Amino acid sequence: MDKIPLTRAGQTALSEELKQLKTVERPTVIKAIAEAREHGDLSENAEYHAAREKQSFIEGRVKELEGILSLADVIDPAKLSGAIKFGATVRLVDEDTEEEKTYQIVGEPEADIEAGRLNVRSPLARALIGKEEGDSVEVRTPGGEKSYEVLKVEFV
Repeated sequence: MDKIPLTRAGQTALSEELKQLKTVERPTVIKAIAEAREHGDLSENAEYHAAREKQSFIEGRVKELEGILSLADVIDPAKLSGAIKFGATVRLVDEDTEEEKTYQIVGEPEADIEAGRLNVRSPLARALIGKEEGDSVEVRTPGGEKSYEVLKVEFV
């Protein structure tokens, strides 16, 4: 299997989520299932079915997180420099609207566009890789062609 690139912060967040699921969520749902079983006929017990569904989700997420963390290739952006690469925090300006945005290029499991964490495999991140401050970038997005200028590149 291929290694999954993660930042140190991304690895910590996923580890914390896994710990929460194993130590809090899993025991809570097991208790809810036991209580629902005490109510009798399971075929018509909505509480039981809801608890089993939640248990299924928790177990699936635990397996997913364990898989990601076992394949994690943790990269510390603070040790990097130069052109844009994984882990870089990049400030861009949209050349059409003059709107500034800041993104950190991160691994897929930790990506969250609303929080400014851009998936390394996204069209914008792929276009930014290798660029430097002052460079212009043309990106084909689902919303059409976009042009950005790289204002600042940091590795923090």
